[in-house]
Amino acid sequence: MTLSVFDIFKIGIGPSSSHTMGPMRAAREFALGLERDGLLGATQEVAVRLYGSLALTGKGHGTDRAILAGLEGAQPESVDPDSIDPAVQRIRSTGRIRLLGEHEIAFDEPMQLLFMMHERLPRHSNGMRFTALDAGRKVLREVDYFSLGGGFVVRGDEEEARETRTHAAPPYPFTSGDDLLNLCREHGLELYELMLANEYTWATPEEVRAKLLNIWAVMQACVARGFRQTGLLPGVLKVRRRAPRLYRMLTESGTVKPLEVMDWVNAYALAVNEENAAGGRVVTAPTNGAAGIVPAVMHYYRRFEEGANEEGIIRFLLVAAAMGMLYKRNASISGAEMGCQGEVGVACSMAAAGLVAALQGTPEQIENAAEIGMEHNLGLTCDPVAGLVQIPCIERNAMGSVKAINAARLAMRGDGSHKVSLDQVISTMRQTGIDMATIYKETSQGGLAVNVPEC
Repeated sequence: MTLSVFDIFKIGIGPSSSHTMGPMRAAREFALGLERDGLLGATQEVAVRLYGSLALTGKGHGTDRAILAGLEGAQPESVDPDSIDPAVQRIRSTGRIRLLGEHEIAFDEPMQLLFMMHERLPRHSNGMRFTALDAGRKVLREVDYFSLGGGFVVRGDEEEARETRTHAAPPYPFTSGDDLLNLCREHGLELYELMLANEYTWATPEEVRAKLLNIWAVMQACVARGFRQTGLLPGVLKVRRRAPRLYRMLTESGTVKPLEVMDWVNAYALAVNEENAAGGRVVTAPTNGAAGIVPAVMHYYRRFEEGANEEGIIRFLLVAAAMGMLYKRNASISGAEMGCQGEVGVACSMAAAGLVAALQGTPEQIENAAEIGMEHNLGLTCDPVAGLVQIPCIERNAMGSVKAINAARLAMRGDGSHKVSLDQVISTMRQTGIDMATIYKETSQGGLAVNVPEC
């Protein structure tokens, strides 16, 4: 598995990288496969079955809407979020869908988009099965896809997502935190310099810089929109947006009192995750459910750290992505596999490491911050009320952001030496996720999801 920074940080739409972005990508890929192999014209019916966590919380996560949009050709990174509702309403009112926007067929959604609540495909909880049939209902093609978190999708029995297979070998491959530290020592590199050297294998320095700054620009735009939007978030919970009011309170107070720095961090995180819950444009960091933590800590760095600059932002993103790669490779960033420790916990770890890098910390201090960030999120469950990425997800991002800043501060006050290594905590997180009961892994069958009334 060879990953790029831009595999970890993807631009997409809410509310979920695994339940919205992944299914949209899978649906589009299935339709493109039919077109590529000359089967699109013969296709008169498409059936989609969702399994495991996708079936149990798919409607709350907008999986049905994402699949309809994906079959019509939408891509998470480029689709206008405001275009999805009209397209879905048209499909549902007419009973017809336009595969890739051109080949129109009948689509009776209740009969052809099925939530298999009591079944799970063997490989992963986020399973989908797409079937194309001709006019005589003969199966033309049937393909299973799995959404692995962070927008990564694999087909059938593929071992890796396509993006992880197409990268040329970088000069500094690594599979562990120890690898990173040893490579930095051996070659006299800062961790962000190592990451840049790897990225230059796949793009020019100018392209890498532009793409990193674009990721930051999208994060900033998300926060700004989250501060402007008001009202209720979609869904049965009727959750009111809090970021706009908090932003007004902070800007109208005139001065920043000591603990108001924490209020600003909360506001940044809430803004992102309220936008995510509303289906807006966000950056997976490393997932949508945890998309607010890295941007909140980056905004904290830019606003409140003396000497903060664009170079620090670039260091932050490069190093945060390196930590995300370690979790992706050695555990998982899927809430359906690991619980919320795989989302908020990983994002906290990434943000803590990124902040230390932005502040010119050593590789050892970076590794220490990342370890602290995860160690105190071990066992965090994923128990979304009503299957919506709202309660407790939005507040968890605020809490994870503050925790990441504290982890960075603890690491910066030391020399990087500590008893528990990042590799050990990643291994512990993986084992904890394996041992965690399924009801606490994005199924809405345990925890807050069954103890908090939906209305």
